[in-house]
Amino acid sequence: MFIAIDKVFTLENILYLAKGACLSIAIAALSLLIGLILGTLGASGRRSKHKIPKALSNIYVTVIRGTPLLLQILIIFSVIPSFYTAFTGNVLRIEPILIGIIAMSINSGAYQTELIRSGINGVDKGQWEACETLGLSNWQTMKLVILPQAFKRIIPPLISEFITLIKDSSLISCIGAVELLKSSQVLGAQYFDVMSPYTLAAIFYLIMTFVVSFIGTKVEKRLAISD
Repeated sequence: MFIAIDKVFTLENILYLAKGACLSIAIAALSLLIGLILGTLGASGRRSKHKIPKALSNIYVTVIRGTPLLLQILIIFSVIPSFYTAFTGNVLRIEPILIGIIAMSINSGAYQTELIRSGINGVDKGQWEACETLGLSNWQTMKLVILPQAFKRIIPPLISEFITLIKDSSLISCIGAVELLKSSQVLGAQYFDVMSPYTLAAIFYLIMTFVVSFIGTKVEKRLAISD
């Protein structure tokens, strides 16, 4: 199975895969950040007393969580450019990495909507009443009091979401983005040996997820002490 292991396990190839690993973790980090913004907006919409933002947030969460991430990536990659070409007559070309970031951010935002909403709901109701007594507006209450406490509660699931995004970044290899998995596929085609580069890729994924999990555990303990 490992017919070219001695040729694949070289410093040059390991550095090549490391470059792909760095791209994977960068895509995951950016997607998590954008998803956090979308999730905050989505959670605010789901808690809104107005029908339109609440309905839009509900539709967003239901549709995105109810469909596979791979399908969402392929829709942005092929369907949207096809519609654009049909209506404008021009060809729309989007970089695979950008497509991955957009799709993963939208997908993560839907899941983070529920995380943030549960974090907000977990804040004691007395906090809201105290802010109302002090004359703070709903926006000031949310910004200064509620959200900081909510985010502190959802750090553990956010770490898990980040780990999931690191692994899900492999899905954008199907549209040509040269992240970690695609890099291993390139090496596999070059040496006619897929097992050796796939094994290296697996080691990189394990290292990345282990480091993130370790840091997350440290952060959790620090937050527990601050409580």
